[in-house]
Amino acid sequence: MKRTARAALANRDALLEVLRRVLPPRGTVLELGSGTGEHAVHLARHLPHLDWQPSDPDPEARESIEAWAAEARLPNLRPPLHLDLEVATWWRQRAEALLCASVLHVAPPGAQEGLLAGAERVLPPEGPLVVLGPFRAGGGPMPESLADLDRRLRAADPRLGVRDADALERAAVAHGIAPVERVPMPGGDLLLVLRRRG
Repeated sequence: MKRTARAALANRDALLEVLRRVLPPRGTVLELGSGTGEHAVHLARHLPHLDWQPSDPDPEARESIEAWAAEARLPNLRPPLHLDLEVATWWRQRAEALLCASVLHVAPPGAQEGLLAGAERVLPPEGPLVVLGPFRAGGGPMPESLADLDRRLRAADPRLGVRDADALERAAVAHGIAPVERVPMPGGDLLLVLRRRG
C-alpha cells in the first residue's frame, strides 16, 4: 500500500537541486531509510543517469516503496532492500553515493555511527554522503520549532531527538569523511554534504 509523507513532498525539489550538483555522473545511489518511497521515485525519475537503490528496515515502508515503484515503472529504480543502519551487514553494499534523508532524528543514536562507519567502507574515494534532516547547528539554542520537535520525539522515546550537525561532522572526520557544505532546506531542515577522503 502506498504511503505518503508531507515532509518528503515539501523538500524533494530542493533536495533534487542539490543532488544534481553533488552526485556522480553515473553509478548507484544507495538510499538508506527510504520511508514511503516518494523521494526514491522522484529522484530516480529526474536523475535517469543514476541507478537508485532504496532501502528500509520497516516492511511496511518497503511495501510502500514497491507500490510507488510499480506505478512509476522507472528502469533505474531497483527493488527496495531490507537494510538497517545499526546492522553492519549493509556495509557489504557497493554504491557511488549514499543518501540518508529524515532518518537520524527518528532512529537511536547508534544509527549515526552505523551510517558513518558504513559510509567509510561502502563509498569510493570522493564518494558523497548526503544527510538531510532537522539538525541543531552552531552550538546555540535550538529554534523553538526544533526544540518542540525534540521534546516530542524524546517524550515518545528518550533515544530519539534532533541531532547535532557539528557532532555528526566531527564523527565523520574520524571515519575519513570530510564535511563539504551545509544547505538550509524547506521546513527548517538542514542538508549536509560530506565526501569520503581519497
